[in-house]
Amino acid sequence: MDDLESEFNLKVVLLSFKQCLNEKEEVLLDHYLASWRGLVRFLNSLGTIFSFISKDVVAKLQIMEQLCGGPQQEHYSTLQAMVAYEVGSQLVDLERRSRHPDSGCRTVLRLHRALHWLQLFLEGIRTSPEDARTAALCTDSYNASLAAYHPWIIRRAVTVAFCALPTRKVFLETMNVGSPEQAVEMLGEALPFIERVYDISQRLYAEHALLDLP
Repeated sequence: MDDLESEFNLKVVLLSFKQCLNEKEEVLLDHYLASWRGLVRFLNSLGTIFSFISKDVVAKLQIMEQLCGGPQQEHYSTLQAMVAYEVGSQLVDLERRSRHPDSGCRTVLRLHRALHWLQLFLEGIRTSPEDARTAALCTDSYNASLAAYHPWIIRRAVTVAFCALPTRKVFLETMNVGSPEQAVEMLGEALPFIERVYDISQRLYAEHALLDLP
């Protein structure tokens, strides 16, 4: 495990999102889940600060792995196929969690929201000045994404935890891609792939009125 961690770098993880789209620009779920597993490793490398997100993501990944490897796995090759199957078969709780609390649509929506937070945060890191406070950048990104779906007590605990984030320079070095300048350059190259996957997923969910699943 130590060797694996030493070889980890965020560029490989972020660029893996490029493989999430096929020629039809459908989101391939196996690559999407694999990319998220890499992001979890990155979050965990920062200590317990992001455990409130990484633990939830791991739980969601386990649900999706069961669906993708289960008896209906042919319907879970792409996000588009999954949405069509679950919506068409009425396997999604649209108003309240009841018969299908762990549907693929609901589960991926939670990953989708977390991906938006991480995208915004890393973009903030990339474009901010050297003396920018990572805690402020992370809080702003959280407030613009995940905060709307969390109760007040969690929002409060999370923003306090963000205060323990390292400086921008140390954070960039944690990405393990070279100097802070090289990390900024890498983010500029790789983040558009996450943004594309996010935008396609967002549009799909909006078209099916699934963005507010309970």
